[in-house]
Amino acid sequence: MTARIVAGLWLGLVLGTAAVKAAVPTMPTGFAALTLDYTTPTDAALQARLVALDAELRENFGLGAEATAVGLLDLRTGRWAALRPDRIDYAASVPKIGILLAWSAKQPRAVAEAPPPEVRRDLGLMIKRSDNATAAAFSRQLGLAAIQEVLDAHGFYDAARGGGIWIGKHYGQGGERRLDPVGGHSHAATVRQLVRFYLLLEQGKLVSPAASAAMREIFASPEIAPIDDKFVRGLAGRPREIRRKAGWWETWVHDTAVITGLDRHYVLAAMTQGARGEDYLVALAPAVDALLGPEPAGK
Repeated sequence: MTARIVAGLWLGLVLGTAAVKAAVPTMPTGFAALTLDYTTPTDAALQARLVALDAELRENFGLGAEATAVGLLDLRTGRWAALRPDRIDYAASVPKIGILLAWSAKQPRAVAEAPPPEVRRDLGLMIKRSDNATAAAFSRQLGLAAIQEVLDAHGFYDAARGGGIWIGKHYGQGGERRLDPVGGHSHAATVRQLVRFYLLLEQGKLVSPAASAAMREIFASPEIAPIDDKFVRGLAGRPREIRRKAGWWETWVHDTAVITGLDRHYVLAAMTQGARGEDYLVALAPAVDALLGPEPAGK
C-alpha cells in the first residue's frame, strides 16, 4: 500500500485508546502548571553550566559563536536554560512534528478507535526514520496552509517574537512553497518552541489528553528502530527512553527529544550549523544528562 493511499485512509478516522500506551512518568507536584513562554526566566546555575558546556563543545568541534542554539527544560524541577532560544533557522526535518500535530488536531471526532496499523506505522516512520515520502503524503492530504494554521493556533509560530515552527514545503518534493515571514525558510523552528512542543505533549495538552498520549506512542514506536546518531548515539548504553525528532540537511544538523530515565525527565533541543554539528550533538547529550543528575550527598 502506498504512503499516499495510507494517508488517505486516515481521513475520517481518529486516534484511538488502543494505541495510547505511552504514559507520562509520575510527575512532581506542579508539573501540570509548568509553562514555557517568552517571559520564563532561566535558572541561573543551570544557565551558567549550559553556557560553559556549549562554549567548550564549540571550541572542541570548531563551531563559531553563533553556530548553535540550545534549549533545556528539566521537567522534574521546572529549571530552564537556553542559548539563542528565539533565533529562527532552517530546521530540516524537525518540523515534521507539526504534521503529526495537525493530523491529530484535524480529526472530526473525539478519540474513539485505533488507526489502521499501516497508518500508525507510516506516522512512526515519519517521526523515527524521518521518511520524506510518508511526510509528503500526509502533508498533501492536509495542505500546508492547514498544517500551519494548527501550529499557529497552538502558539508555535509568532512573527512578532522571532517566528517558531514552520512547514512551508512538502518534504522531498517541489511545487508549493510558503516561506516563513521571519527567516524566509521553507522549514523552520526556534528551540523555545520546540521545547514547548514537548512540554505540552508530556502534559497531555496538545489537542487533548488522549491525542497527546497517541502522539507520544507514535514517537515511541518501539517496532521501528531509531536512527543511531546525534542524541541517540550520545546516550547509548544509558537506561534512557528517548522520544525524539532529528533533522539534517547540508550543514544544518539538529536534534530534539524528551528524555526519561532514573532521576531524569527533561526536554533537550539543539540546532547547529557547521561541519561538525553532528559531533557537537553526540557530545552534548551525555554532558547535559550528567548536568541533570541528582546532587551529591551533602549538597
